[in-house]
Amino acid sequence: MNTQPTDPVDPVILDEFLTSCPPGREMLVQLVIENVRWNDHYIGDLHLPEVILHCDSNLCGSDRVFVSGSRVSLGLGREYSQDKFLVYKCRNCGMSHKTLAVEFRHINSDNHITALFKYGEEPPFGPPLPQKLLKLAGDQRDILQKGRRCENQGLGIAASAYYRRVVESQKNRIFDEIIRVSRTLSAPAELIKELEAAKQERRFTQAVEKVKHGLPQVLLTNGHNPLTLLHNALSEGLHAGTDGDCLELATSIRIVLIDFVDRLSQAIKDDASLSQAVGRLLQLKQPKSAAQ
Repeated sequence: MNTQPTDPVDPVILDEFLTSCPPGREMLVQLVIENVRWNDHYIGDLHLPEVILHCDSNLCGSDRVFVSGSRVSLGLGREYSQDKFLVYKCRNCGMSHKTLAVEFRHINSDNHITALFKYGEEPPFGPPLPQKLLKLAGDQRDILQKGRRCENQGLGIAASAYYRRVVESQKNRIFDEIIRVSRTLSAPAELIKELEAAKQERRFTQAVEKVKHGLPQVLLTNGHNPLTLLHNALSEGLHAGTDGDCLELATSIRIVLIDFVDRLSQAIKDDASLSQAVGRLLQLKQPKSAAQ
């Protein structure tokens, strides 16, 4: 396999490689080798550091410390490569596991630096997509997850194409959510009528062009209309830019979508909390002085 080490040239530490290097890539890594011994050749035990990974168990559901109880012995100074499985477990709940398949190439017997190649990992590399976004994707959630995997692996054209397909296919669901929030927030009737008319358009970009009044302030992304931002992204031609350009575009689409669903959810939550608070205060007995 003629994979060249990726930049930077200086070696990274093992936990950085395990958490930041996507599958199919190689990096120079500084290993920590313990218990070096002689058995026809030098052998040492790999020190497996703690790493921060996402734990998707019901008890955690966020980033947690993962530890490994595996013992990985490596030949030092040998010319052949060594394939190993590295198994980690969530230290908090003990339920979630992460398995990484890696190749240790020639390990320098003096400084223990090696070219380390990542075959793959399970669960897949990178933080998972929020459940709220997967719900918005509906029957396109598998396409959305494929886009995320392509983005994680640096496949910009593929990731951008997958994300664009999700946005286009879920146009009605996106507008339904905006209309629901707008009604909850008592938005002007003209805006709601405009959103309902835009929903009838066949394509997402055509629908966005129909919206002239903007959106409620709580749905804006850094002061900008998220529909306009997504419209601009979908208007860009996939074949006009490099794979790197498409990767940046795909990442931007994902980030805007995540912020959008967060704002939708928060707007409904805030309105419900406010209604409950007002209701509780209205139920309080009036002071005697006020009643008199």
